[in-house]
Amino acid sequence: MKDEIQFNLNNPRQLEKLYREDKPTFKRSFNALYPELQENRLADFWHERINYENADISWGTSKELIFVIVASLLAGAIAKVPAFLFLDEEFFYPRNIGFIVFPLLTAYFAWKNKLSVKKIAFIGGVTLISLFFINSLPDVNQSDTLTLSCIHLVLFLWSILGFAFVGNKLNNHEKQLGFLRYNGDLAVMTTLILLAGVILTGITIGLFELIGFEIQNFYFQYVVIIGLAASPIVGTYLTQTNPQLVDKVSPVIAKIFSPLVLVTLVVYLVAIIYSGKDPYNDREFLLIFNALLIGVMAIILFSVAETSRTTKNQTGTFILLLLSAVTVIVNGIALSAILFRISEWGITPNRAAVLGSNILILINLLLVTVKLFRVVTNKAELAEVGKSIASFLPIYALWAVIVTFIYPLIFGFK
Repeated sequence: MKDEIQFNLNNPRQLEKLYREDKPTFKRSFNALYPELQENRLADFWHERINYENADISWGTSKELIFVIVASLLAGAIAKVPAFLFLDEEFFYPRNIGFIVFPLLTAYFAWKNKLSVKKIAFIGGVTLISLFFINSLPDVNQSDTLTLSCIHLVLFLWSILGFAFVGNKLNNHEKQLGFLRYNGDLAVMTTLILLAGVILTGITIGLFELIGFEIQNFYFQYVVIIGLAASPIVGTYLTQTNPQLVDKVSPVIAKIFSPLVLVTLVVYLVAIIYSGKDPYNDREFLLIFNALLIGVMAIILFSVAETSRTTKNQTGTFILLLLSAVTVIVNGIALSAILFRISEWGITPNRAAVLGSNILILINLLLVTVKLFRVVTNKAELAEVGKSIASFLPIYALWAVIVTFIYPLIFGFK
């Protein structure tokens, strides 16, 4: 985006087109370039335009608002399918939880980015195939491959959402990194919406109890369920139409959490030594250890994505470097524990899936760590770290495809 803005700086029509295609990315890229462009009157105009603090919330176009309302109601209806069609909830929700929201968010970005009919057909086709596949798997108790397939299907649907988000710029690293920023912004906005929903729920139930009406069952069965399903859609709509709502919050959260997570992780590793617990012989501890690894990895990716939207911060970058290095150690321990368990007790679907995931995360972490070290030593720009993260996203998507669709066939649905 930065190169396109610079190239079209004297082309107002093209600048307007770039801005309308992706307002959040345009704003971040332009603000990063602006110190070099302050003598240009057109650049001054754009700077004032995109950074003007409007106290009012933008509700977008009427078409967008209608789309969000319909999508929110549809998400709630999908969430209530077991009640409407008398289906087994234990069968429906583990397999279809991802279909409640992700296809609707994907449709929103496909519509907003004006994707070609060919790409929309591809998205619709793979989504329908996924829906049919996951619901056709045998309903077997204690099936590891079924559990793995359900978990990784969510990651696969998330990658389809990313495909729609980047639109017609599949190889654009800025767009791919923008997808990670969107996820961080969405997490912040959705959390705020849910907190407001909790307060509203308490007030509503309390008010009705005062006049003798017990509405808890109805309220939780319908209003709360629909609200939960709709919150990511409403959150997406707000972050896309009002990027200023989270532009200042998300980077602050990233700066606060990075050092806190670093300290927590170091203390936790030291505590493990004195606890007597180890991931080599304790399966439950290994699972928790891997969950910790994935969580910290997500925080690193989010922090790098958020840091790259601002000017270079040497202290923040150094903290991210330390956090990445410590996480590499955590990953190494987890990987060695998995290899030990495979050598002792053989391969299983769970061990194979965790092994593959840990190898991918380790490679990605090493790339990020090396890039961060080069940034700290002034041998590379922070944008290079973002590129190393963005280029790895398709690999995670491919891994999700393998575990979701191929593992059940390889391991015979065990």
